[in-house]
Amino acid sequence: QVQVVESGGGLVQPGGSLKLSCAASGFNASTYPVTWYRQSPGKEREPVAGFLNAAGQTSYAAAVRGRFTVSRDNAKNTVALEMRGLQSEDTAVYYCNARIFHFGRGYVGYWGQGTQVTVSS
Repeated sequence: QVQVVESGGGLVQPGGSLKLSCAASGFNASTYPVTWYRQSPGKEREPVAGFLNAAGQTSYAAAVRGRFTVSRDNAKNTVALEMRGLQSEDTAVYYCNARIFHFGRGYVGYWGQGTQVTVSS
């Protein structure tokens, strides 16, 4: 059964750092697209950063490029999002999404429950 579970959120001061983790089960996270999204109150969920394919190609939103880094730990089957230089605008619930190919169904997106990140002094 495919599942992703986020962890690592919390309260951090402006300029601080935080590392989120997405634990994958039921599939190999190193071979499928896995993307971190975020959603702030009153806003639509938006992609932040992620791996596009098994080759390790990554993509970052303009607002986080240079501050956030996505990485994979193949031994633990996790995808991490390391965030530095956090700003109040980064406050949101962060979600992990995996797109898994199923024969006869095509790609299906799986979401975790999300983890809250609050940037405040």
